[in-house]
Amino acid sequence: MKKGQVYEGVVSRVDFPNKGIVEVGEECVVIKNSLPGQKIEFQVNKVRKGKAEARLLRVIEKSPLECGQPCSHFGLCGGCTFLSMSYEEQLRMKETQVKKLLDGVLKNQQEPYIWEGIKGSPKEYEYRNKMEFSFGDEYKDGPLALGLHKRGSFYDIVNVPDCKIVDEDYRLILETVRGFADSENLSFFHRLSHIGFLRHLLVRKASATGEILVALVTTSQNPGNSQTAEEIPAVVDRFKAALLELEQNDKLKGRFAGILHITNDATSDVVKGDRTDILYGQDYFYENLLGLRFKISVFSFFQTNSYSAAVLYDTAREYVGNRPGSVVFDLYTGTGTIAQLMAPVAQKVIGVEIVEEAVLAARKSATENGLDNCEFIAGDVLTVLDEIKEKPDFIILDPPRDGIHPKALPKIINYGVEKIVYISCKPTSLVRDLEVFLGRGYHVERAVVVDQFPWTANAETVVLLSK
Repeated sequence: MKKGQVYEGVVSRVDFPNKGIVEVGEECVVIKNSLPGQKIEFQVNKVRKGKAEARLLRVIEKSPLECGQPCSHFGLCGGCTFLSMSYEEQLRMKETQVKKLLDGVLKNQQEPYIWEGIKGSPKEYEYRNKMEFSFGDEYKDGPLALGLHKRGSFYDIVNVPDCKIVDEDYRLILETVRGFADSENLSFFHRLSHIGFLRHLLVRKASATGEILVALVTTSQNPGNSQTAEEIPAVVDRFKAALLELEQNDKLKGRFAGILHITNDATSDVVKGDRTDILYGQDYFYENLLGLRFKISVFSFFQTNSYSAAVLYDTAREYVGNRPGSVVFDLYTGTGTIAQLMAPVAQKVIGVEIVEEAVLAARKSATENGLDNCEFIAGDVLTVLDEIKEKPDFIILDPPRDGIHPKALPKIINYGVEKIVYISCKPTSLVRDLEVFLGRGYHVERAVVVDQFPWTANAETVVLLSK
């Protein structure tokens, strides 16, 4: 197989997360964003140590598993990968992908583990409770766009007025803001020149209450060609008025809890804020989940699918069971959701989270939920574990996508707790960490996949480890 050569073939399977596998003779080629059963044309762009990777050129024949294209942006937008398949087929594929990864790392485990399959999302569409939209153009020097990144592109932005993973309020806010920015002739921030005004639009909506937070993220530069930086307050005030008109005219199903303006002059494309101004209302709302109430701000970590989060956390709670008289560590606690759900069945729960804002929100939520046996500590798990005097009887892990820091893993294992629940949003990081746990005397007792992200290539996995 030669680099640059064009081939045809049928995708035999898709490995996690979106790696289509085509067999050419005795060689296997990886082509991202292809579907099982598709006949495709592809160009090899990398050959190394007998492994080949290729770029998808075109789909010659659709897969028998494809049953439609409910979103007009599918294939162009990089948000969804499996939207043309049925939801049942997508669940089967994700279950197969994760089990294959787990079986690979557990092949030498003496005790068999209980595989509990996959739990689907209660809502297949319009499930997102948070979106980060970007300003840009669909092509170089093209008209202003506000939406999601084009598949495979760092620069190009696709307008997504028909997006199916958000509800009608998101779509209405998105088009209102894009129309406002266009009518005001506002510039967008160019990622190469670092010049321009508009950067991102953040939208969050509480699934239980319908409260909405909207934040316009800009630089402190001139808003447009004929406007100066001194005119920014007037521009953002008109932005606020355009949004409030939606509510005043009863066009929204929900209601605004807050409208914010965030200034970010960093050169990187990370969504963050140097300064936040509240234009209307407040900078947070509350989300209800499994009988508890959680305070959510713009940058708070919270599962992006509240409907499926209830399934995920209910599963984790079942894996933990009742722990009367025990001390539970909830590491990488975020806004303390799991910690607070575990509080009624434990003597004390200690949550550790590196984002200080999330810790403050967790403390406030615990107080409002009447939970006095939760303690939340702000800091990196790697260093905080050296400072905590208490010893855990049970540990819950819910790390970021890259998994647990390699130096933190031994500290966690050295506690020697009998059982650990590991919640992972990236199965490949999970199996890497499981290999370390297995080498130190733990075995996997139970495992299940929870689909938090319908139509995307992501999957959440819950594993119960026993010593």
